[in-house]
Amino acid sequence: MLDHLVYAVPDLERAVDEIERLVGVSPASGGTHAGRLTHNALLSLGAASYLEVIARVPGIEAPSGALPFGLETLREPRLVTWAVAVDDIEQRVEAARAAGYDPGEMIAGGRDLPDGSHLGWQIVVRQEPAGDGIVPFLIRWLSEPHPSATAPKGCRFVSLRAEHSEPDTVTPMLQALGVELRVLDGETPRLIAKLETPNGTVELS
Repeated sequence: MLDHLVYAVPDLERAVDEIERLVGVSPASGGTHAGRLTHNALLSLGAASYLEVIARVPGIEAPSGALPFGLETLREPRLVTWAVAVDDIEQRVEAARAAGYDPGEMIAGGRDLPDGSHLGWQIVVRQEPAGDGIVPFLIRWLSEPHPSATAPKGCRFVSLRAEHSEPDTVTPMLQALGVELRVLDGETPRLIAKLETPNGTVELS
């Protein structure tokens, strides 16, 4: 189900050091996204899933609203959303809309890799993350290899849960996408991922 977790940070280099201390494995540079406004570092979580650490590129002025995941105003690192990989992306969108939830528009994306190659994908995403980021966006990969196969290994995804002040508003969106996620009552929206790492069991939120 999980393709990747999106961990947004104010400063990529600092976040990579902090994650290495936390889990015992250092995320590797993934390159710069199309538009060259954001860059990332990646950590394999096994079983075709990975952690994406994403930040704005320092020193680059971005037009208002151009940065994803609230990076314009982000002050503290946090899990901002997650992605589910699907092959039948058009059918998933159609079914979700028929169930009363619009997952957003399909957008072509890509990233220039450090070795000079290019990785491409299609995503279906809303301008504002649904359910405060608890509802995932959809992705279909258009090229290989999948990032989980090339990112540093040693960690394993165990589970994902969420907290929200109004879980009953989020659950129907998840159901419309055919996605299962445990959403508990909480004061603020929050994703919590459990990982097995060389440093033991770690929770990232």
